[in-house]
Amino acid sequence: MGCNKNCGLLTGTIIGAALAILGGILIPVGNNLIEDTVEKEAVIEKGTTAYENWVVPGSPIYRQFWLFDVQNPEEVMMNGSNPILKQKGPYTYRMRYKPKENITEHDDATLSYHLENIVLFQPELSNGLESDNITTVNFAVVTAPVLYPSLSQILNMLIQRSKSKLLQTRTVKEILWGYTDPFLELISFPNIDKVVGIFHPYNETFDGPYRINSGKDDIKKVGIIQSYKNNRTVEYWKSYCALVNGTDAASFHPFLNKSEVLRFFSSDICRSFSATFDREKTVKGIPLYHFVIPPSTFASPVNNPDNICFCTESEISQNCTLNGILDLGPCKEGRPVYITLPHFLHASSKLFQFVDGLKPDEEEHKTFLDVEPTTGFTLHYAKRLQINMLVRQNSKITVLQNIKHHFIFPVLWMNETAIISDEKAELFRSKVTDKIKLLNISQIVLISLGSVMFLGFLIAVCACKKTSPK
Repeated sequence: MGCNKNCGLLTGTIIGAALAILGGILIPVGNNLIEDTVEKEAVIEKGTTAYENWVVPGSPIYRQFWLFDVQNPEEVMMNGSNPILKQKGPYTYRMRYKPKENITEHDDATLSYHLENIVLFQPELSNGLESDNITTVNFAVVTAPVLYPSLSQILNMLIQRSKSKLLQTRTVKEILWGYTDPFLELISFPNIDKVVGIFHPYNETFDGPYRINSGKDDIKKVGIIQSYKNNRTVEYWKSYCALVNGTDAASFHPFLNKSEVLRFFSSDICRSFSATFDREKTVKGIPLYHFVIPPSTFASPVNNPDNICFCTESEISQNCTLNGILDLGPCKEGRPVYITLPHFLHASSKLFQFVDGLKPDEEEHKTFLDVEPTTGFTLHYAKRLQINMLVRQNSKITVLQNIKHHFIFPVLWMNETAIISDEKAELFRSKVTDKIKLLNISQIVLISLGSVMFLGFLIAVCACKKTSPK
């Protein structure tokens, strides 16, 4: 009987040890299995999940616009008073819902393509109509004197003849996508587009060509832009600021670490960005890494020396000391366009002195990327930027004479956003998240159960030996 009891206890000890060992073996084996599967599906080539969601985004992408409406236009134009701004919106458009064009696979594990620019108004997702009127700055009036400073007297005559003013009232559709300007119609200069709009021309134009790495030769390079418009740099900035870095932000390489800096390029504002890990979060049952663009992105070179090559002039930037602002003139043909975060978030107090009504909010106005770390897919993001015009006093232009001090005039802010759909989230959970969870649970259960059995039976065997008759 003693032998049978001891043998049973010994068998239990061995089984416990075996279960613990099996749980330990599952860790590298299971991880390798997951890694092989993910890397195969993350390569951008025909037949993979990544390719399917790359040709046409798997989740709808929207661009929301909030336009700033001037509440006191007469005081601004007559007395040079601060414009009191009230945001209206959002006015929501669906974008990038058509496949990429001219996709070509190359022998060096890269793909090239063009991206069609197209938007479709979504009234059900908007707080207003495209026909809503907005009072804002007159784009042509503040731009022409900057582009043609030596022709101020002629420009002033044409501005007066067209009855143009510093401020104008236009529909949302006109401000965003373009209108024929009466002042510009009178100008006979060659190659002057008489249509003006923040995003004119946009619809049915093409961005690119882009050339990206497919990840076939190195999964760490997947999605990284190798060239934009056949160049590794853009012409608008000097030194490293001109480099086209990272991906398009739709995805990154699999198996991300929290310590990594995510880099991506935005052709909208002609530069690359970086995002750093902020925290973990869960979206639709999927654990994600929340990356954000840090305040240093638009900081002055005084606070972030790396930004020195983004500072292209000294007067408006106050010798490159203003925070939170980017002069976009170099990539907008010299137009006085400036980019900030919405409501001047993280900007110098100087920018708030000449406009009223702005209320920056970190959560509402920051740019973020929620990335699933195993696959590297961005499942939720919000790219938020504000477009502003520089308004300057000009003694030779009648409608600009009452301006007391040059200032940055907010026109609108936008939020380009997408989130994985409920259907796609359920599919993702079943194919990726749930399998990883099941593997992890199996590992923990086997190791825990095996360890408990091993220790329990081992203690019992030792106790049995002490009580056995000699």
